[in-house]
Amino acid sequence: MSTKKMGVVQLTMLTAINMVGSGIILLPAKLAEIGTISILSWLVTAIGAFALAYCFAQCGMLSRRSGGMFGYAEYPFGTTGNFISNYTYCLSILIGNVAIAITAVGYGVGFFNLTLSPLNTCLATVLVLWLTTVANFWGSRMTGRIGGITIWGVIIPVFGLCIIGWFWFKPVLFVSAWNPHHMPTLGAISGSISITLWAFLGLESACANADAVDNPERNVPIAVLGGTFGAALIYIGSTSVIAGIVPNLQLVSSTAPFGLVFSYMFNSVVGKTIMALMCMSCIGSLLGWQFTFAQVCRSGAEAGFYPKIFTAVTRAGAPVKGMLILVLLQSALSFMTISPTLSKQFDVLLNLAVLTNLIPYVLSMAALVIMQKLVSVSAARRRVTNLITFIATTYTYYAIYNTGADALVWGGLATFFGWTLYGIISPRFEAERNRREISAVTGD
Repeated sequence: MSTKKMGVVQLTMLTAINMVGSGIILLPAKLAEIGTISILSWLVTAIGAFALAYCFAQCGMLSRRSGGMFGYAEYPFGTTGNFISNYTYCLSILIGNVAIAITAVGYGVGFFNLTLSPLNTCLATVLVLWLTTVANFWGSRMTGRIGGITIWGVIIPVFGLCIIGWFWFKPVLFVSAWNPHHMPTLGAISGSISITLWAFLGLESACANADAVDNPERNVPIAVLGGTFGAALIYIGSTSVIAGIVPNLQLVSSTAPFGLVFSYMFNSVVGKTIMALMCMSCIGSLLGWQFTFAQVCRSGAEAGFYPKIFTAVTRAGAPVKGMLILVLLQSALSFMTISPTLSKQFDVLLNLAVLTNLIPYVLSMAALVIMQKLVSVSAARRRVTNLITFIATTYTYYAIYNTGADALVWGGLATFFGWTLYGIISPRFEAERNRREISAVTGD
């Protein structure tokens, strides 16, 4: 079996792709539903995201356990915390990857000027999921290389827009779209928190892939902070300029907002080219997330949480059998969530993915306090880290609340079901614990 692992550049690229590639694609259109007042949500989310990134970086440096943030949760909560963190994160990726695939389909529909029925949209989504799964069969290095190419599908149009888009920027459009629904300021911020946080989901993916990278204690923090900083610059710059070029009503109804803005700036041919680039980037992001999904399940299986089939890998280090099982589950979810419109299906999946993703965040933040004590971090450094951890945790609970009642109900039920699953598998951990205690007494 190959022992080749990703380096820090590949991991940082994968982390950035996991955020930017999936987060930026529909972001301008979704934020336009709230108005340009959503820039205030960016400020709140940027503070929360950097606080989370800092905390994950500290966890990466202090932790002596494998499994990324699942190992972190084990510090205060034992094996139970590890399981719940892994389980809910798997749910989040399962749901989120379907949403990313739907986004890719949306750009494809715009590129080819197609009108798909809900069923055909679902079938196209399943096809994208299978293609990105098969592309991961060649291992983590190949995933990193492909991601290094597809990221240009975001870099070229988004950076180009941030640099030259201001020549087409009309302040009157930006101002007129400030608060089209006359929402209270706090309500407008809360209404777009899930959307802006969705854009940053992936900041922890370097931690989730910790077992697949060289020197994780050094490289994971670099990848988390570097990827988050780069994503923040891209998000704020691009969404601000696009809101001053495209009228709000047209932006809201678009399934390919970046293609639309370049059509406004130049012509339809350029717009189509941008659609193709963004679709490529979205598929590259999904490729990275599919790899992350398989890696997380493999880590859980090695810990005894899931069937051993998820631990089987090829010579390239790819858990192909596990990938096939996971893509079948994603295909089933695609059919289960068929909605009248692509946008509606995306909204449902987005809120549920954000909610389930935040549960491991809460557990990891709680673990950081204990980790600092175990490695004897200085009192001054602990005070700074604990303050930032408080900010990160407060923001996380605020984001959980704003995912909405439906997401809270279904996400809560799914999480509670995880406790039932743990009750089924827990006897094996109890038996292993008893075996270790007897061995310690007898010396065997």
